[in-house]
Amino acid sequence: MRWLAALLGWGLAMYIGLALYLYAFQSRQIYFPDLPSREVRATPADWGLAYESLKLNTADGETLDAWFIPAADARATLLYLHGNGGNIGHRLDPIGVFHRLGLNILIFDYRGYGASTGRPDEAGTYEDALAAWSYLTQKLHIPPSKIVLFGESLGGSIAAWLAVRHPPAALMIYASFTSAPDMAQQLYPIFPARLLTRYRYDTRSSLAKLTCPVLIMHSPEDEIIPFSHGQVLYTAAHEPKRLLELRGGHNDALLVSRDLYARGVTEFLDGLR
Repeated sequence: MRWLAALLGWGLAMYIGLALYLYAFQSRQIYFPDLPSREVRATPADWGLAYESLKLNTADGETLDAWFIPAADARATLLYLHGNGGNIGHRLDPIGVFHRLGLNILIFDYRGYGASTGRPDEAGTYEDALAAWSYLTQKLHIPPSKIVLFGESLGGSIAAWLAVRHPPAALMIYASFTSAPDMAQQLYPIFPARLLTRYRYDTRSSLAKLTCPVLIMHSPEDEIIPFSHGQVLYTAAHEPKRLLELRGGHNDALLVSRDLYARGVTEFLDGLR
């Protein structure tokens, strides 16, 4: 029986060790600025779009790399909060789609991403979103009634957080999750992941506090953040709200469903008038 006790002890030690590793290094499971590369290798000019390269200053002293892409006779301005992987140079296709829909676009890299300074954490990403909002409203004097927030994956949670504090004309969320603890528990079901998670990113709670129009976009084929998260977020949001089902996986639905989400976004924006 000694071998059984030793095996159980070894297994328990490994379990505790893995749990401690997940707790100590969980930021590595959330932020992927180097995936596929931290270097910004393309710009809107490569797509024939005029743009202004910006440096946004945060309240806590970081400098964020950003682009402002103007549209002729713009119907509104889109503040684009991207996901947890890559940088602004990897979002040129959706930038092109939103631009063709008649939207100015401000997109920036979070601290620690692309050419932005610092290291990412939850409080920091919120500060980054506030810096972008301040640039639009205070520097460019764009009224909140003309700003639409678009949050992609992790950016959906940040956009919802921002919308609670600075109500926009509308909020659009693509392929986001209900909360970081919910997502962690799903990824690591054998651990008490909800208790171990230091990050909150509570998208569901933020949506429950909003009164602006909300569009939730998610694909049932999403292999990273299940479609059920999008359904829960839709339920949490107040009217007026819409749920748009896309096609494709987590990282390519905006490509696979380009025409579908372009129509959906157009209809959604038309309903704001």
